[in-house]
Amino acid sequence: MRVTGTELTTVTGLAYRQARSGGGTESVRLPVQRLAVDRVPEGCDAVLVAGDLQGVAPSPYGGAAVLLGVALADHLAGWAQQGLVPPPDRLAVVLAGDLYSAPTADVRGASGDVADVWLAFAAAGCRLVTGVRGNHDVLGPSDLAGLDPAPTPLDGDAVVHGGVRFAGVGGIVGDPARPGRRAEADQLARLGRALATAPDVLVLHEGPTGSRPDQRGNAVIAERIRRGAPAMTVCGHVHWPEPLSALGGGHVLNVDSRAVLLTPGR
Repeated sequence: MRVTGTELTTVTGLAYRQARSGGGTESVRLPVQRLAVDRVPEGCDAVLVAGDLQGVAPSPYGGAAVLLGVALADHLAGWAQQGLVPPPDRLAVVLAGDLYSAPTADVRGASGDVADVWLAFAAAGCRLVTGVRGNHDVLGPSDLAGLDPAPTPLDGDAVVHGGVRFAGVGGIVGDPARPGRRAEADQLARLGRALATAPDVLVLHEGPTGSRPDQRGNAVIAERIRRGAPAMTVCGHVHWPEPLSALGGGHVLNVDSRAVLLTPGR
């Protein structure tokens, strides 16, 4: 999957609440954008990629506020009826991690169970739900069992769907005694295993640095990917004002606090 478009265009959005720097909560908006690529998996009209959905929002089905990722999945059917996005059964979904928020959306860096987000996209009927865990995500090995097909978290491995290979590595480089972190050597070893599968799309939580000073990331990961960059690397963890950057022979798409529909075209 190679990027063919030059910019992201916004097609819709979703209001939500997130923890505010300095305390309290604030209302913000999740942009749902579109970016052209050369192809998507067979049987799909688009790939929806999203990450760092750390907030809560009302579901169109009513009730108490839910995790932002759950609300995003719940809105897909309605947006499809309006012609804004493809029907969920024509979508593949890729999650770049950090999908949890405190229920009151007033605690920055809260960690917790994100199984409901993964399951919401599967329940919406999406053809594929894959991606990686963030450093604030709790997701047990049996939390996603019982569905056919079951959502597929990646961590040094790959999954193929419709002729497109997705590989991924979750977590970040850091103190292994803390949740969601690994020693650099261990993280790079998993990255090496993921790259060895020759992915069309590489999914990371902690991504590489971009070409601009405000595209922050991990320079060591950038150098490792540059040697044999896949056509597309998707990441999150830190927000990029400009979400797209070239790297090697491919592109990096940062989806921190945004959702992007990858659709065929120019």
